[in-house]
Amino acid sequence: MSANNRVSKETILHDLRQLGVQSGMELLVHSSLSRIGYVEGGADTVIDALLKAVDPAEGTLLVPTLTGTSADSAEQPPFFDVKASQCWTGVIPETMRLREDAVRSLSPTHSVAAIGRNAFDLTRGHEDCWTTCGFGSPYYRLCRRRGAILLLGVTLESNTTFHTVEEVVGVPYHLQPKPVTCTMTDEQGRSIVRSTMLHDWGTPRNFSVLEAPLLAEGIMKAGRIGHADCFLIDAESFLAYSTDQLQSNPRLLTAQS
Repeated sequence: MSANNRVSKETILHDLRQLGVQSGMELLVHSSLSRIGYVEGGADTVIDALLKAVDPAEGTLLVPTLTGTSADSAEQPPFFDVKASQCWTGVIPETMRLREDAVRSLSPTHSVAAIGRNAFDLTRGHEDCWTTCGFGSPYYRLCRRRGAILLLGVTLESNTTFHTVEEVVGVPYHLQPKPVTCTMTDEQGRSIVRSTMLHDWGTPRNFSVLEAPLLAEGIMKAGRIGHADCFLIDAESFLAYSTDQLQSNPRLLTAQS
């Protein structure tokens, strides 16, 4: 591996600062490790750099640890174990959720893991949300707490908070028609049963339709971390702007809009 292709913790931290990540931020990160380049130490190095950037004594780092699939339904309800259920959102989230100081929310499909000062406040009560990304979820709370979203080597198509927008607006295509009874196991091994509205996977999305407007409005900033193209998004402004746009055109975020 050429020295020019290697990416160190110091390089990642420098690039995070250049992009605008600051100490004290509450930061939700969607990521692709391979896009960054050859990172010395792998996913743990990226996590360490992100934690250094937000400073867990003052800020909080969050990652999506999603487990939901298109098969989830009333006939096949999802089962979630906060300790054992692996996520499909990449090696960085999967590595972070296993850290001893990580707090993972209880959600049958759309959990998040968090480390830092407000990890508990951001993740608590996720199991009680009527929709998995909507009111009261970590995604919604992050927006209301003036947090930020970092797309690290991924595009807007990976931005789960678009589902928050869809759930706030109440678009007709997004959720299954009836609530599903789901079972979750918490840190103490207790079973928690909740009825929740689950996602309907049948409608293709086009979240990137808002890339140019979000950049033009100053809600989103483009940059690079290592070799990865990145976006840093002001979560509160993102929710407000995207909600307004979707209310005006309820099919805006679908591939058939």
